[in-house]
Amino acid sequence: MTKTISVSSTITGKSYQYIDTGEPMRGGMKDVFFSPDKSYVVAFYRDIQDFNSKERLKKIVTQYYDNFFNREGGSYYKDLYCWPTDMVELDKKIGLIVPSYNKNFFFKKGYATSDLIKGEEKQGKWFASPKFRNKQFSLRLDESELGNWLSYFQICVNIARGVKRLHSAGLAHSDLSYKNVLVDPISKSAAIIDIDGLVVPGLFPPDVIGTADFIAPEVLATKHLNIKDSNRKLPNRLTDLHALAVLIYMYLLYRHPLKGGKIHDIDPEKDDLLAMGEKALFIEHPTDNSNKPKLNQINPKELPWADTSKLSYKITGPYLKSLFERAFIDGLHNPMLRPTADEWEQALLKTTDLMQTCLNSSCEQKWYVFDNTNNPRCPFCGTAHRGTLPVLDLYYQFRPAIWKPENHRLMVYNNQYLFQWHVNRNIIRNEKLTEADKMPVGYFTFHNNKWVLVNQKLSSLKDLTEDKEVPPGTMVEITDGKKLLLSKEDGGRVILITMANK
Repeated sequence: MTKTISVSSTITGKSYQYIDTGEPMRGGMKDVFFSPDKSYVVAFYRDIQDFNSKERLKKIVTQYYDNFFNREGGSYYKDLYCWPTDMVELDKKIGLIVPSYNKNFFFKKGYATSDLIKGEEKQGKWFASPKFRNKQFSLRLDESELGNWLSYFQICVNIARGVKRLHSAGLAHSDLSYKNVLVDPISKSAAIIDIDGLVVPGLFPPDVIGTADFIAPEVLATKHLNIKDSNRKLPNRLTDLHALAVLIYMYLLYRHPLKGGKIHDIDPEKDDLLAMGEKALFIEHPTDNSNKPKLNQINPKELPWADTSKLSYKITGPYLKSLFERAFIDGLHNPMLRPTADEWEQALLKTTDLMQTCLNSSCEQKWYVFDNTNNPRCPFCGTAHRGTLPVLDLYYQFRPAIWKPENHRLMVYNNQYLFQWHVNRNIIRNEKLTEADKMPVGYFTFHNNKWVLVNQKLSSLKDLTEDKEVPPGTMVEITDGKKLLLSKEDGGRVILITMANK
């Protein structure tokens, strides 16, 4: 029998209602009920929470909530986290008030051939596995749900920002996985959920060791030790960084970085424990190929993504290649060497500046990263780029009259925009960008068989090669070897143009 129940906050005294049908949604630790208007849920813990747990939850809905959302930039994070807003109690059971997910995080269509998951949550697992995008698989996702390769870079930027913000507040998520991250490739958005397990070092220990496939090797390798043993490793900021690296690798390459062809033990359970823990080895290790996936063991539904010789991690470009090596080679068993969330964010953003559109309209990925060769081609469908390809290297003023390269370049394609964060190195492309800084200041186009930059808003754009000012509303031709000063202001950059694929 369905009934509406009222509960009161243990903190503010505010009243909430939820609908009890007798069949709540069941999570790992909580029973979840919708409010009458479905704008929030009430999630009750099935187990009685001790004093420490109650204190943790109270801090999450008060102090941490205030620090994250009631300050500059807080509105960005409200969309990124599904953060509990209040705490209630009923019959000695503690419940959390949690806003409902945005509607874009529920499948509109789901599978291409059935309505089986229509209306279900878009957990990341659907988008990190190759079989759900394989046209030979009957339960593949509908194309309208998948987005393109560039979509997943934007999703990963959002996740990295979410982890960066938690870590900057001294918190760790403790259970980052594709179950606890909802993604929508169409709006290129992500939402980090299950915030109630936040770890505060020295104050609130973790509730769980994590989700299989995302648990850091040091946690698995020491899980047999007593929880009070100083050698026991528990989830913390550094284990979050392992899970973040795995998530990014899986969203971009649709395979797990440690699940390869190496057998450690004939007992499957022991083998998995070793492969993900003490003996963990990157499947694309440059000098040890013993864990490289064996093609005769790969499910055909997982091809071509499972074939690392066809689609290597190197197709993600130089910045991410370097971070994947730090995460899965240098930092795999040495947590201090793992890239930070901020490093992932910056590398992902710089990589989006290297993207090219694939000329093959049937290409499933639509985009690829320029491979720094003179004859670039899409690694997914093999289509070669046709025509010249402007490559813009960014330089900054090290000292008066001395300009140094920034290890940052911008690839040009037709109707691509130029933004303030390209023009001036003091404007950082992050979640704090103003609306004005998000507006394009120019664009590149192929006009009368020539590449040109159309100046929309730059007040001091200058062609240094021709010694000519380029006022707003005019254009300048993009040619090999040309230098352009984008801005005379402090932090303004110079770009050097190279024409590839001549």
